[in-house]
Amino acid sequence: MASGEGAGDPLAAAPSGEAEAKMETEEEQEGPVLCLDLTSYQLHDLSEVEIPPTVEEVDLTANRLSSVDPRIGRLAGLRKLSFRQNLLEDAAVAPLSSWDAIAGLQELVLRDNKLTRIPDASIFKGLLIFDVSFNEISSLTGLSKVSSTLKELYVSKNEVGKMEELEHFHALEILELGSNRLRVMENLETLTNLQELWLGRNRIRTVNLCGLKLIKKISLQSNRLTSMDGFQECVALEELYLSHNGIQKMEGLSTLQNLRVLDVSSNKLTAIENIETLTRLEDLWLNDNQIPSLDGIEAALAGSREKLTTIYLERNPCAKTPNYSSTLKKIFPNLEQIDSDMIA
Repeated sequence: MASGEGAGDPLAAAPSGEAEAKMETEEEQEGPVLCLDLTSYQLHDLSEVEIPPTVEEVDLTANRLSSVDPRIGRLAGLRKLSFRQNLLEDAAVAPLSSWDAIAGLQELVLRDNKLTRIPDASIFKGLLIFDVSFNEISSLTGLSKVSSTLKELYVSKNEVGKMEELEHFHALEILELGSNRLRVMENLETLTNLQELWLGRNRIRTVNLCGLKLIKKISLQSNRLTSMDGFQECVALEELYLSHNGIQKMEGLSTLQNLRVLDVSSNKLTAIENIETLTRLEDLWLNDNQIPSLDGIEAALAGSREKLTTIYLERNPCAKTPNYSSTLKKIFPNLEQIDSDMIA
């Protein structure tokens, strides 16, 4: 996130009285892409800024804007628009939905503003990325109007209580709903192309992935889970984050043959089990549990013995075992890190 510190007075070096916007040009297959970057200028409005009519990207991150300059609505080639970390309220962003000239927008970032509802983005028929995280949104109502072309949706750090109006996002690959008030995983069945699901810091008690078989990354950290059951069908899963729950038993993992990262730290586990057949596991986080000893750990991780490069077991009773580190090194010959200690 931008620091919010100003990058200097944009008027100071502009003898004409207009802000000297930083213009960046880069060559792509389609031709030059023009970017107007006014990040961290602490602008209250854009009245002193020249906005070239050919611009395709506008980045207004970390300013003090409380309204949207109507000239933005005339940028027919605009593809990316970011108002991240400003002071925009619902009424301020409402005009966006009526500006036909920018209907080709592909990325809209309204993260970290003062929104209380999902803005109307129905005009953007080819929208790919939509970010309204870090606002005060209490409901996903309004998402049904967002284009089904969407590939990435970010609504983290809001006050959302229910997963809804998601069913039409058949192309969605990333869904971020962390730090909300969700209690139930639901309405995911039709998100058949979903690859990343981030639901950390909610109030979820039970895993329900609705048969999502292409998903590669799942985070359910800091929820209210007591069981790991529910991941069996996620056979493409590569990274699974379940720390800070109330899980008592490792289960339902044996089918996850593509798993590379498993974080089950800060739970109530007393044994390492159900992962002996996993052959691609590289990172295993088991710290802050109740695992009594290292006895049986070689058999428990037989499949990934050669592959494992990182293991965390600190703050378990087993971490007090004499020759703790040297024992682990002997069992796992390719370890690069034990707890916070890098192996030379």
